[in-house]
Formats: sequence, structure tokens, C-alpha cells
Amino acid sequence: MTQGGREFHKVWRVGANIDTDALAPGAYMKHDIEVIAAHCLEVHRPDFASAVKPGDVLVAGPNFGIGSSREQAAGALKQLGIAAVIAPSYSGLFFRNAFNLGLLLLTCPEAERLQENELVQLDLKAQPEVKTAQGQILTCHSVPSFLMDMVSAGGLVNVLKLRMQLLKN
Repeated sequence: MTQGGREFHKVWRVGANIDTDALAPGAYMKHDIEVIAAHCLEVHRPDFASAVKPGDVLVAGPNFGIGSSREQAAGALKQLGIAAVIAPSYSGLFFRNAFNLGLLLLTCPEAERLQENELVQLDLKAQPEVKTAQGQILTCHSVPSFLMDMVSAGGLVNVLKLRMQLLKN
């Protein structure tokens, strides 16, 4: 959503300790990512997968992505078009899988101050910030440039393809 030339993202809220089984339910793991994504977070937010729009952001409590190492958990959010996940902390495996797939994670200690349906702007400078439409600013931890490169390229595989192309030229 654009307002006054600036892009704003709608906030969807979930709580703390959201596990990978909630993001990519085990019952659907035999299916393609489109089917898995259609069931993303249904145990916590039955309306989420059908109502979320590309460019929306997911705001969570601490320990987002705990549980198994299934990369489909991050893949489901990416498939749904989530622009970023904003949380105070993440599981290490989920963190790595998300960036490998090109999903932006912002570690923001004050993430839980953001409200459901609030509109936010992401400022991805060296010290990322989340700005609300009302002017509130939440500072996030820096994201290393190599991880931002993965997000920009759409994931690690695309980064490697670009590098291979550069080596050929």
C-alpha cells in the first residue's frame, strides 16, 4: 500500500513461540509449497493464509520459528508474499532458512508494540527501522549485507546463480 509516495505494509500479529508446525503443518508436507502455504498459521489465525496480501508483514513475539528445521515454514510465508517478519527473536534454524529463501527477518526488541492492522514502513538502512503511520519508530538489529543481498536476490540459490553468471563473463 502506498501513501504519499511511501510504501506501507499491513501488520498481522501472532504471539510468542510460533513453531514451524504452525507455519508449515506436518499434515501437508507431502504437497507443494502452494498447498502448504494455504494452511500457514491456520491453528493460530484461520483467516491468515486466505486474507494476507503480498507486501503485508507478520509481527510476532519472541522465539519465532522454533521447532523442526523444515524450510517450508519460511517458504510458506515467502509464497504468501510476506514482505518481512518482525519479532524480538527467532530460532536459529528458521533464521537461516528464511534468509536462504529470501525472506526478510527483522529482529526488533520492541516488535510487540506494533498492533494488528497497523500500517508500517520498513526503512532498511544500515540500522533498520520500522516506522508506523503515526510516526512511531522502532529500531531493529542490523542485518549483515550478505543476508540483505540474499533477500534482494530472492534467496541463496539466486545469489549463487548470479555469481556463476559473473564468473562466466
